[in-house]
Amino acid sequence: MITQIGIVAGEIWHHLDQHGEVTFTQLLKGIEQPRDIALMSVGWLAREGHVVVKGEGQEYRVWLRKG
Repeated sequence: MITQIGIVAGEIWHHLDQHGEVTFTQLLKGIEQPRDIALMSVGWLAREGHVVVKGEGQEYRVWLRKG
């Protein structure tokens, strides 16, 4: 499973690089991966400092950390 999480993390990184800041819902539609794997992958990227995740009400926004 760790391999799948890493692969999806790469897909997320590429999606954010191309599209910039998105909601988590938009991200899920863009990468077409299971929600649970996408959540784990976003967590991995956030823990490593590659993405920023910000809660806005019932939704989350995700974008690449620059710099």
